[in-house]
Formats: sequence, C-alpha cells, structure tokens
Amino acid sequence: MRPRITRRTGVAAGAGVAVVVALALTLGGCSVPSFSGIDQFPLPGGADLGSHPYDITADFADVLSLVPQAAVKVNDVAVGRVTKVSLAPDGWSAEVTMRIRGDVNLPANAYAQLEQSSLLGEKFVQLSAPAKETKEAAQGRLGPGAAIPIARTNRNPEVEEVLGALSMLLNGGGVNQLKTITTELNKAIAGREPEVRSMLQRVNTLVTDLDGHRGDITDALDGVNRLSATLATRKQQVGTVLTGLSPGLKVLEDQRGSLLTMLKSLDTLSTVAVSTVNKSKDDMVADLKALAPILTSLADSGKDLPDSLQVLLTYPFTDEVLRGVKGDYLNVYLDVTAAPGTQIIPPLTTPSAQSTPKAPAAKAPAAKGGAETSSFGLPSIAGQKGTG
Repeated sequence: MRPRITRRTGVAAGAGVAVVVALALTLGGCSVPSFSGIDQFPLPGGADLGSHPYDITADFADVLSLVPQAAVKVNDVAVGRVTKVSLAPDGWSAEVTMRIRGDVNLPANAYAQLEQSSLLGEKFVQLSAPAKETKEAAQGRLGPGAAIPIARTNRNPEVEEVLGALSMLLNGGGVNQLKTITTELNKAIAGREPEVRSMLQRVNTLVTDLDGHRGDITDALDGVNRLSATLATRKQQVGTVLTGLSPGLKVLEDQRGSLLTMLKSLDTLSTVAVSTVNKSKDDMVADLKALAPILTSLADSGKDLPDSLQVLLTYPFTDEVLRGVKGDYLNVYLDVTAAPGTQIIPPLTTPSAQSTPKAPAAKAPAAKGGAETSSFGLPSIAGQKGTG
C-alpha cells in the first residue's frame, strides 16, 4: 500500500507542476496584471456597464465606510460601481472615482449622495439631477471625466450618529428637565385657562394677518434695504447734515424757556377760545339758521343772478344795445307804454304849438299806429299807449 500512495502523490505533484508551467508558458508572452487585493474582483450581481462605460469623480467631505466595487445608482437602479476611493489633492476631502454606463443621461450639474441600502446594509453612491425644490435648472450633460464638486455631494447620517445623539438627549439632554418644565407650566397656567386661550387666539389672528401681508412686509423690507443702500452711498452728506443740526439744536436749547412759555400761552388761548365758542354757540346757530332762507333764495336764483350782475354794470348800454351801433350813429326803436295820468317833463308839443321855432323840426318817421311825432322825436302820449 505504501508504494502505491507514493506513486499517487508523485503524480499529483507532477500535475501541479505541469499546470504552473502551462500557466507560465501561456502568460509568458503578455504582461502579468497587478493585484493589490481582493477588492479588485467585481462583486457578483453588479451593474452591467455595457460596452462604452466612462469614469467620473466626486469629492465628499466624508465617505464613511465606502469601499471600491460599491454600487453607483440612479433612482435606486444600479448603473455603475466605485473603482477607487482616495484622498483629494486638497488633503481634506475624499475623491471617489466611479465607472458608469455610457447611456446614463444626467445633467452636468448632477448631485452625488452617499446612502445606505438598509439599516446595516452596504454603502452606495446615488446620482441625481437637481431637485425641483432648489429651482436649479439642469445644465448640459454628465460626460466622461466629469467632476462633481464637494458643494453638490452629501451623505446620510450614520446609525451610530443617530444613536449617539439620542443617548446624549436621553442622558445629559433636556429630557430630565421635561418634568420640571411641565410642572412649572401647570402652575403658571392653572386658573388662567380663559386668558391663555384668548392670548392664543390673538396670536393666531396676528400670525394670520402677518401671513396675509407677507408681500407688503417683503416690499417694506426691500424699501428699507434700498434706503439703507442709498444712505450708505451718502455718508458724507448725512454727516454734514448732522453736523449742521448741532447749532440749531443749541439755539432750541437756549430758547427752551421761551418755547415753554409760548406753549403755556397757547394752552391758555385755546381754553379761552373753547369757552368763547361754547358761550356763543347758540347765537351762532341762530345766525346760521337766519341765513338759511337767504342762501336758499340765492341758490334758487341760479344763473339769473350772475347774468343780472353782468348787465348791471353796462346799463343802459348793454351788450344788446352795443350790437345796434353802426359806425357813428345808433338806430333805436322804442316801444313806450305809459300808465294813465303819466306826465312827461318837459311836455311833448307839436311843431305848430311852438311860438318861435328857430329851425325846422326834423321830421321823424311815423310811429307805429299812426301817432304824430313831437319835436323830440316822440309821439304825444296823452295818457294812452303810443310808439315812436
């Protein structure tokens, strides 16, 4: 049995040497790839990079436990993997190199988020376009060699960080003081529930009004901002004005006694004036009531009053008379009606009644109605209606 075992061992050793020699002969004509660790092997079930993948980089302030071969996702769909995690040239941040598929369509200003698949799962890099909440428009397209700056990268909090913050809150934070706060609030509010409720309602009304006037408040703040900017550019003028006010303020300070005396005198005058108005109130009201009919009549006269005042100043040569003036003579036709018993001075006489006429009387045109005209150019009236 022993020689047989030795034979098998020798055969196995020979086969192993043959395999090594064969590998050496196979790889002898090409360069041997470098191997620095098991992390260079692709993980099973990774993303399909396609036939034209390309590399991009992203700077992170903290990459936590991110390792090469970690997944790179877009909308939680794997589109690539991390190929390298190294220290950035600034010496303070980490540079992550990723290889993603060539058909991934992302803008040039994309964001990179370091996330975790589950509570204790692996880390991966999530690529995304700018969120709608940021109101940042997409620009260009993410291409080979693109670099995402640290301003557009972030990470989720670690479980250890959350538990540590919670432990600080529960142990040395304000939880122990909640009982004291609750007790003091109960003492302060006890018996004052209506007042507290009314105060809360007023606060609610105030907040609602402020919310409804947000635009006005914003405009007011913008106006104050513009005013401040204007004043900032005119510091010298403002300083000159303030310097010039100093003498005026000094004069006011010197005249303070006189100003006080004047104000006291004004107070006395106002007291006397109020007393006078109060005593004469009834008489004033009676005078106003007496003026009411006169004002009513003036209001009823309407346009007649100003028209009569226009004619009054031009009597007897009103505008209608002046329209009859033609050159240097005036054509006038008068209709005169005299009441019975009217005496004309001087009396109207006919040409035959005159004793010694100096000149032939001018014959006037016959008056309407066939009345005989006098030497004055007027018909004899004799107490009846006549025209001339």
